[in-house]
Amino acid sequence: MARILLIEDSPTDTAVLTQLLERNGHQVLASGNAEDGIETCKREKPDLVMMDVVLPGMNGFQATRALSRDADTSAIPVLIVSTKGMDTDKAWGMRQGARDYIVKPPREDELIARINALLGA
Repeated sequence: MARILLIEDSPTDTAVLTQLLERNGHQVLASGNAEDGIETCKREKPDLVMMDVVLPGMNGFQATRALSRDADTSAIPVLIVSTKGMDTDKAWGMRQGARDYIVKPPREDELIARINALLGA
């Protein structure tokens, strides 16, 4: 079981992804915006961060860059989960420090496989 921080502003997506993760044995922390998510990540040190891109205020690309460049959080893998599915979005997300990128809505088996790969499970 991993502790996963979900940074997602949509209550519906948060509920769906939380159910999916908990059904697969993970503990979920949720944050509705990037700034709170960064603070939660520094405080809670989750095993993995699932990051939306389209967020109020700071976007997910900026938050991913902030987490990946901070010595306190740089070892925590970031998985971007976004509706932005163009190759340029994926490439940009990876350049910001994300370890993987998956387009919404993710298939449950694919999402869990990617999470397991990032966690070394």
